[in-house]
Amino acid sequence: MASGDIGGEADPSDFDVVIVDGFNALGSRPDGWWRDRPAAMERLVGELTGLARRLGADVAVEVCFDGRPHERVVAAAGTEVAVSFAGPGANAADRMIATRVRELGEGRQTLVVSSDKRLGAAVKAAGGTTVGAGAFVRAELGPRG
Repeated sequence: MASGDIGGEADPSDFDVVIVDGFNALGSRPDGWWRDRPAAMERLVGELTGLARRLGADVAVEVCFDGRPHERVVAAAGTEVAVSFAGPGANAADRMIATRVRELGEGRQTLVVSSDKRLGAAVKAAGGTTVGAGAFVRAELGPRG
């Protein structure tokens, strides 16, 4: 698969690694997640765990959040989703995700779930592919409500 932006359509089973920009995915569903960020993060990790189970062991699922670690979020992931926290600072998760894609290299088909244009450009330059968070969340995780 060519690197770049595939708009709103992506089959995560076509990739070796799926990396989710956590707050970007949360922001794609304005369901009041910001009132209790740790709970929202835990719910997202739970949804991604379901995705990881559907995809099987051939596809690694990772999520990266800005800010400090929350134990309950890490605990919710178990072994099926790799959870990372980028620490404080503007765009910290974006930088961490771009670095991760570079580390994986072009030998691994990597899909990054984010609507951030700057991150998308960095992912493309590193040989990865991006899909918009809203489209991915609707297609793969479904609505919340």
